Amino acid sequence: MSSHDQDVIKSDANMMDRPEDKAANYGKEWEVNKLFRMVMKHEASDLHLKVGQPPMMRLRGDIRRVDAPPLTQEMMERLLLPLLTPRQRRILEEEGGVDFCHVVGMDECRFRVSLFRQRGKLSLISRRVNNYIPSFKDLGLPDVIEKLCHFSEGMIIFAGVTGSGKTTSIAAMLDYINAREPLHILTIEDPIEFTYTDRKAYVNQREIGIDVRDWHKALKDAVRQDPDVILVGELRDVDTFEAAVHAAETGHLVFGTIHASSAPTTINRILDLFPPEKHGAIRKALANNMKAVVAQKLVKGLKKPRVPTNEVMIVNPTIKKLIEEGEDLKLSDAIKLFYQEGMVDFTENLRRLVEQGDIDKATALEWAPDPEKLKMLFKGIKVSAAGIL
Repeated sequence: MSSHDQDVIKSDANMMDRPEDKAANYGKEWEVNKLFRMVMKHEASDLHLKVGQPPMMRLRGDIRRVDAPPLTQEMMERLLLPLLTPRQRRILEEEGGVDFCHVVGMDECRFRVSLFRQRGKLSLISRRVNNYIPSFKDLGLPDVIEKLCHFSEGMIIFAGVTGSGKTTSIAAMLDYINAREPLHILTIEDPIEFTYTDRKAYVNQREIGIDVRDWHKALKDAVRQDPDVILVGELRDVDTFEAAVHAAETGHLVFGTIHASSAPTTINRILDLFPPEKHGAIRKALANNMKAVVAQKLVKGLKKPRVPTNEVMIVNPTIKKLIEEGEDLKLSDAIKLFYQEGMVDFTENLRRLVEQGDIDKATALEWAPDPEKLKMLFKGIKVSAAGIL
């Protein structure tokens, strides 16, 4: 960040402390929006607020402190508590944290906000969400992602850590379907991040706590609301997963997300939700209903600040057999073997991103699961998959 940028940010941030500005903005816009607008201005991805630290932003993947005075608990309460509804305030007090969506201006920009207590004080971490839904090309997703949108039923799971762009990629897929198929798309979210404009399809979006009481009620209702495509959000527990599988079994195309580091490890991550005696039945349900797993990470780009790198596992007969029989260690080799069907692992995808000029070799090697194999690919030496059949 240049010194000029820091001076501008300092001026913007310090305006919060002037009573006359607070009075001038009363009835117009939340005082904390000065910080959210600072993030928008500098095209940062995240806003971090913590007592004892100045405001912080994530720029090109790195946390940068704003040149401004440290935040106090009094300032944090004044800035953040007015954003909460009575229900959200109650959740914060009872559970120690609350998630919600904050909109700046007349839908100029949306932020996914996590407000929580740490060491008895308030902290905030907020991710900026684009107010438009990008295309596959805008995001730089593999070509096979478009193919996945043409399934009429089954489950498509996006895997990755928090902040890896899963929600954005799924939004691009749903909007692709929205533009091309006369269907009903139903989303269940906590909170709603992207908003869709009805195109060839029409979209109903339900937010937990506002439109429906809880996940259990929303998922129970979903199959009675004649959807063709359902976004169930995060597969966070047994009930959510079982509802998603039930929807897939009854002829719906279901999208969900899960915290897992790769496509093959997603299987064990799902199994971890259940006691061991149920693992056989869950493997069968996955083999029969899952259509694909897309794992995603965000890495530093050359043309754009952040670029997704993906691993795609499509459940063909071989993958289905390996899942059902518990041969998870062979899934990585199977992904390499079926590259002609559109499957790709992280190593090959990173090579492609370097070849396209989207990232540099150093970044690719930093994120590669096996840097030595990637170095061989850079030299034109193809690493063959081991025998798995």
